[in-house]
Amino acid sequence: MRVGTVRQTGARALTDADLADRRAAHQRWLKLAALVLVIAALGLPVNDLFRYALLVVATVIVVAGTLRTRAAPWLGALAAVALCVLGQFVFPAPRIEEGHNVFLVDVPGDTPSVHSRESGNPGAPISGPGSPLARGRTGSATAPEIGLPREAFRIMGQEFDAKYPRERRCAASQDGCWRAQKFPARAFAFSADGIFQRPAYSRRVTGIDFSDPVWLRLGFINELSYNWNSLVSELARAYRDRRSAAFLHQWTLAMPWFVMYRFGADFVGSRLCWRGEVLWEGADEHFDVVTHGDMQCRALTREDVGRRIFGVAIAHELAMRLDPTWPVRLRQLLEPGLALAASAAVLGLIVRGRARRLVLPFALITATLLVALFNDASFIGGMRPFDSGDDGLVYDGYARVILQRLLADDIAGALEGGEAVFYFTPGLRYLRAAEHLVFGETYLGYLSLILLLPFLVFALFRRFLPLTWALALTLIFAAIPVGVGFGSSLVQYVKWAARGFADPAAYVFFLAAFVLLLGRLGEGPRDRFARAFGAGLLFALALAVRPNIAPAAGVLLAGAAIAALTQRALTRAAALAFGFAPVLALALHNWIYGGTVVLFTTSAAHPLLLVMPPSAYLAALAELAHGDVAGEHVIRAANQIVGWLAGPSEAVAMAPLNAAAIAVLVRVVLTRGADPWLRLTAGATLAQHGVALVYAAAGRYAYLTWLLTLLVVAAWVEGEGLSLLRRWCPRLSERVTKDPVRLALARGLQRMAGMTERY
Repeated sequence: MRVGTVRQTGARALTDADLADRRAAHQRWLKLAALVLVIAALGLPVNDLFRYALLVVATVIVVAGTLRTRAAPWLGALAAVALCVLGQFVFPAPRIEEGHNVFLVDVPGDTPSVHSRESGNPGAPISGPGSPLARGRTGSATAPEIGLPREAFRIMGQEFDAKYPRERRCAASQDGCWRAQKFPARAFAFSADGIFQRPAYSRRVTGIDFSDPVWLRLGFINELSYNWNSLVSELARAYRDRRSAAFLHQWTLAMPWFVMYRFGADFVGSRLCWRGEVLWEGADEHFDVVTHGDMQCRALTREDVGRRIFGVAIAHELAMRLDPTWPVRLRQLLEPGLALAASAAVLGLIVRGRARRLVLPFALITATLLVALFNDASFIGGMRPFDSGDDGLVYDGYARVILQRLLADDIAGALEGGEAVFYFTPGLRYLRAAEHLVFGETYLGYLSLILLLPFLVFALFRRFLPLTWALALTLIFAAIPVGVGFGSSLVQYVKWAARGFADPAAYVFFLAAFVLLLGRLGEGPRDRFARAFGAGLLFALALAVRPNIAPAAGVLLAGAAIAALTQRALTRAAALAFGFAPVLALALHNWIYGGTVVLFTTSAAHPLLLVMPPSAYLAALAELAHGDVAGEHVIRAANQIVGWLAGPSEAVAMAPLNAAAIAVLVRVVLTRGADPWLRLTAGATLAQHGVALVYAAAGRYAYLTWLLTLLVVAAWVEGEGLSLLRRWCPRLSERVTKDPVRLALARGLQRMAGMTERY
């Protein structure tokens, strides 16, 4: 521990390190307060790209800068935010009531029935004489809370029957058929965008402009009840066009759906434009069917105020746009303009910093966004239809159940999380519910975790390597996909995050916990409660999201706790234990709701996952002892080991390189003079490698394992490997040292290092 100058303050002596810690803690609280002010100016949910961009930029500036401590600037910032909120309240943009849902018809007879999905009441029947939509069929034209207008319903039902004839439909008893699903009785789907609005239907919007339903952000497409198999059902969920030129519109939503708008008097004179089919309500609740092959417009009149206008995407694709009058357009621009002005005022008044310190953060964010854009652009503010049977649809479906039960004040039902005993990994469903609270019908919360990932990678490399090495490896990780074969490329994390899988989120939490555990550069861990508690809590969260990383987390936590006890840093040891204790909530959940003791999930021992348990290795040894080199268990063990050494690329050609990397891990663990934290990291990584020897060899399961392997190998190369190369291959080493490309890269890294000297 650094001692430094001792300063007397009352009865207690404070070192310079203690004072620095207090200043740092004070700055952290100030930065949190500054971000709260920015979020207050932006408003919740942050579900559009403009306000999300403001939030990201403000976060980078606040984190990289130094916050002023004088009261006057803070009062000015608070006043700016207050004026922003007041202005948005007094001069709000006119809202349009929007309702939307999937449209499914599946009742024999002359009059079709509709299934409308809203997962707050999973499994509730919709057909039958007492259901709301059945009442909608038998009445004249129903109120929005009990069903669809009779004539609109009839028109859509006829179109559905024409496109999906009953004689061609899959059997309801067939696994994966859409007809086997259960649908609650609600005409308009729940939308997370409407949580803070109290909408009449799904949500309230300020404008209309979509040519692709993915960017309209229809959350119902990922409800649990729509997890049908597109290969079994004649009614598909979605199609993906992987051509490079179509990266902004890769997804085609194949599910039949509709959207309904109801305009107020402010929109008289505005023009509603569409391509496809619109049902326009006229007098006596009669609907005119108007179909346009290209974009055409119609002015809204006073007779249209309060009437319902349906856009129908069953027989035709649908695109719609509202061209508002100038008064409405100005009011629409006022709210984001006030948010921009208030955010700029907060940053300008209370944040001090140098622009050069923003170069690296914005470079990493830009690289991450470009990777996401070309992998799946809908990850950045859209709502892609997850693949049927994928983990992504299950997690988001459970999240929507959790959220709606929470909004219905069913706390116990929300905490249950859709399963009495967890089968799927539990954590991500709760995180997605929180994401929808903050970011509405987007996946910008998960995107934020992915934006954080390169910074965590840089922090870990910087802890064990010189600055130029850390910069080079981080830039390679983020921008150059050469690490795909080794499981150490950002594109791999983005791919699975965009599909809604839990693995990337768990790895982000694990790396964040590890960074906290290590402490600041040059100091190592300190006997401080908050940092250690945060590390333990993040490890617990990582395990809740993906329990199979327990070996590495256990080794790191145990090693840190033993070191703390050895050094009599009891506060740190207790904080680690208290922080990690919430991981037991998973077992408590399974016992309370399911009456059984399961530590994490029941799928942990599933034979499709636990493909090579220890008993199988014992059986393989027994076969070898009897000379049966071609025995069943020997072959299984050999295939498992080859799959492990193939790594995330699942290419056997990578096995020799990966085996050499594992040998380096063993070397570091056995080297007494090595950095103790590096030795502990190598030990934790070896323990995590053991998971690949018993579980299914899916590449995404091993990304964290091989990233930690790269960290240890890079530290060994910098500390010992290069000296061995110079000793054994002096000519090659000299040639590499004088290579002009290497020298140019080194100069560039040195210049970048000069801009990041405080990192």
